Amino acid sequence: MPESRGVVALAPNWLGDAVMALPAVADLRRHFSSDRVVVAARTSVSGLFTLVPGIDSIVSADVPSIRNAGASVAVLFPNSFASAWLVKRSGVPERWGYSADLRHLMLTRAIRRPGKPMHQSEYYQHLLRELGIENGPRETALAIPTDALHDARTLLTERGWDAQTALVVLAPGAAYGKAKQWIPTHVVQLVTELVRERHMTCALVGSRGDATTIRAIRSGAPPECQPRILDLAGLTTLPVLAAVMSLASACVSNDSGAMHLAAAAGVPTVAIFGPTNERATAPLARSDVSIEVLTHPVWCRPCMLRECPIDHRCMTGIEPAHVLAAIDRIARAIA
Repeated sequence: MPESRGVVALAPNWLGDAVMALPAVADLRRHFSSDRVVVAARTSVSGLFTLVPGIDSIVSADVPSIRNAGASVAVLFPNSFASAWLVKRSGVPERWGYSADLRHLMLTRAIRRPGKPMHQSEYYQHLLRELGIENGPRETALAIPTDALHDARTLLTERGWDAQTALVVLAPGAAYGKAKQWIPTHVVQLVTELVRERHMTCALVGSRGDATTIRAIRSGAPPECQPRILDLAGLTTLPVLAAVMSLASACVSNDSGAMHLAAAAGVPTVAIFGPTNERATAPLARSDVSIEVLTHPVWCRPCMLRECPIDHRCMTGIEPAHVLAAIDRIARAIA
């Protein structure tokens, strides 16, 4: 293995994948203990890495930024041809990654992809293990800064949280497609129960693209419950979103980037899986953080489709009562 002036890790493009790559990033940090560790990431996920201990700098995933990082080794977590072409054009001498899409021609060390199914985080660590880099624990933990916590508390207070009532965060959206979304009417029933019977406050989080879904859920609840159902769609950066989650007693989420972020932020998480495979993308967390994965066993799952061609039975079969019971099992007392 060459002497290094530093290593640049090219991050996955999606938030959930980026979170699942964190154990492998920690492996790189331990291995290159005397060198700089730089993460090159798209803007949509770069905020995550500001919460990860041990990273020396974060740069944009473009040719000038990677070239200026001055690293002698690049480790590619994405499988795409474009990612290999990017680091080659950036002039990084050593380029390591999985052999896929003919990109072995641009890699100096091309590793054959594993021949058996595995969790996505294990897939990233397998790459490093084959490169001779020792794997550490398959856990994630974020360090949330004080300013993000302050901004989160301010946002929640402005939206109506009294800072005394137990908070449950719900992430009802999913960028992958409608098939991954738990049924909005089920979400309405759940938040109504949490507010009316459990006397909790519910914060609905998501991107601007989730705003319509979140508004519909809030407006579908009884009027007397709506003041304690907070609409945070599009109002948070990734650090502030992680901070909001860290203040919660529990998080309920579809299989999404928000689900992975919640677990990494140390929040007890109820993860709802429909068409996707929980064996491949279940959320990671420290051993002291409770995670419950809920599925409804039907013959057609996991189909991995973006839109359900039949009756969405994998999601309709997960009743609000099932999710409520899971929250009751794992929710922590408010800090």
